[in-house]
Amino acid sequence: MVIEITEKDLALEYEDMDYENIDAPDTIIGQERALEALRLGFMIDRPGYNIYVSGDESTARMSAVRREIEKIEGDTENLFDAAYAFNANNPRCPLCLIFPMGKAEEFQKGLDRLKDGQISKEELKKAFSYQKVMHFIDSLPPREEKESAYRINIVLNRKDAKRRPLVIESHPSHDALFGFAEKDEKEAHLAYNAGSYQMAAGGFLVLNAEEVLAEKGLWTTLKRYLNMSEEAMTSSAVQGELIGSIRPYPIARRTKVILIGSDETYDELAEKDAQFLRLFKICPEFDYQMDRNEDNIIGTVAYLKRNGRGLLPLSNSAYQEILRYSSWFSENRKMLTTQLSILGDLEKEADIAARLRGKEEIDGEAVKMAITKRGELAGLTEDRINREIRDGEILITLEGKLVGTLNGLAVIDRGLASFGTPTVISATAAPGNEGIINIEHEAGLSGGIHDKGLLILEGYLRHRYARNFPLSLYAGICFEQSYGEVDGDSASSAELFALLSAIGEIPVRQDIAVTGSVNQMGKLQPVGAINEKIEGFYNACKTSGLTGRQGVIIPMQNIQSLILPYEIEDAIARGMFHIYAISTIDEGMELLTDRKAGERGTKGLFPIGTVNRAVEDGLKRLYSSSQKN
Repeated sequence: MVIEITEKDLALEYEDMDYENIDAPDTIIGQERALEALRLGFMIDRPGYNIYVSGDESTARMSAVRREIEKIEGDTENLFDAAYAFNANNPRCPLCLIFPMGKAEEFQKGLDRLKDGQISKEELKKAFSYQKVMHFIDSLPPREEKESAYRINIVLNRKDAKRRPLVIESHPSHDALFGFAEKDEKEAHLAYNAGSYQMAAGGFLVLNAEEVLAEKGLWTTLKRYLNMSEEAMTSSAVQGELIGSIRPYPIARRTKVILIGSDETYDELAEKDAQFLRLFKICPEFDYQMDRNEDNIIGTVAYLKRNGRGLLPLSNSAYQEILRYSSWFSENRKMLTTQLSILGDLEKEADIAARLRGKEEIDGEAVKMAITKRGELAGLTEDRINREIRDGEILITLEGKLVGTLNGLAVIDRGLASFGTPTVISATAAPGNEGIINIEHEAGLSGGIHDKGLLILEGYLRHRYARNFPLSLYAGICFEQSYGEVDGDSASSAELFALLSAIGEIPVRQDIAVTGSVNQMGKLQPVGAINEKIEGFYNACKTSGLTGRQGVIIPMQNIQSLILPYEIEDAIARGMFHIYAISTIDEGMELLTDRKAGERGTKGLFPIGTVNRAVEDGLKRLYSSSQKN
């Protein structure tokens, strides 16, 4: 069933709230599943329970990590001091001595007294009766032979620690993570400067996954540290990584590493690195959208209040418009975006718009103006394309009917901005056995998903028509005047409509653009960026002159994504622009051809004069001609 969208369908109901008086605590909203996974990862102190936090930027990943770690109060029983000391057996491999919190400084004072002859080795060993420390004391040479041996290099001093350490390494490198040796210091144990991995021992180290992978060899070294067992770290037979010209023994306490990165990086590591899932057993996933419910609305409004300190106050209408934009950004009328900083940016831009109008508060009109200004400032390329359509440099028809030609919809990304634009899709059909030729693929301009979409079209032709005869044709499908790579399957329905038009020699309307992917059964499937695509075709039609018949065909499932500019809503209300939602290829062909699609009768034939009869007869003619040739 075809549904024509009305202005009532597009109206977004606002929750009945007094937004201006909402007061809510500063919390992470819409990420309950991810927060639960984070807490689990922090609670388990076992090898392999490192954490990979995935999701889009601006989804509060870093803030959530900080806040959850800060909640771990008083967990200092496993904290310790660490110092590097002279190794009499191998001076280039400094010993790592572990002390209870605050005891490293006391041990240095004890060494000073031992060096000055104020106490004996036995007295010092009695005061610091830790196995490695006692062995170190026994190995000390006479003061006059090696005075520097009586100095230790304290790299971890936790005497004032109130919680487990959190180290965020913003510029990961080998030196930054694992330390380096001072070139001017001759004594190896005094030359070593610990890195952030060591500084976070017993606590948490946060790293950006993409930056770690970008540094040559750094990921491999990090895995070696994470793979090191407790036995290996405490064994005197196992040496650490080579740092400059020295090889210090590792600090014998585990560091929990938290990688923050994209979903794509997680998938790549999980697929290609056999150790990854064994080392990172916890993966909190931060979603880019959340339910549009009361709690999340209150949380969003509370964020805007905090973000708006120093700005003009927001009115109820402003909150409503920002919430509307939040749903638009998440591409779902029933959802809100979790990328709150995006909304914070809009709030600040709306503040400027309100001040320029001499207002004392940010109202809904100021938010609308800020959104419009964003489009204007980023719209140079879109304006150029529409001007070329108007001037005839881009060959596109927005009225009448043509055979084998249809207006599809593409989205062009330009940095932070994206916009939709019509693109002409043409199809030809002739006798042959080559099947459907993807001209973009032949030119090296087609991505894998687009290639798959074209293969699905052949499956549809076989399923729908070629039941009693072989599918035999030579068809070409092309995106006209397109010189960049084409990928995705959102144009597959438009490509199929153009192909059916060419095979059946049926003219199709040029005043209706089409978007939507299709499966082999002829069912339409939802696509992304639906609002940008509709707006792009509307702007192209407006540039050339609205006729009152122009519109867009979308998949039925995309109705819940529709949040359009108010100008388009008004055009729909006035009958100057149309949006049709469909579920099947047959429904679309009826709209595009003004003919019945037709269903097979009891004899297995489509009725004469229907779209499907014309297509099937066309395929039979192509097969017959192919056989003769």
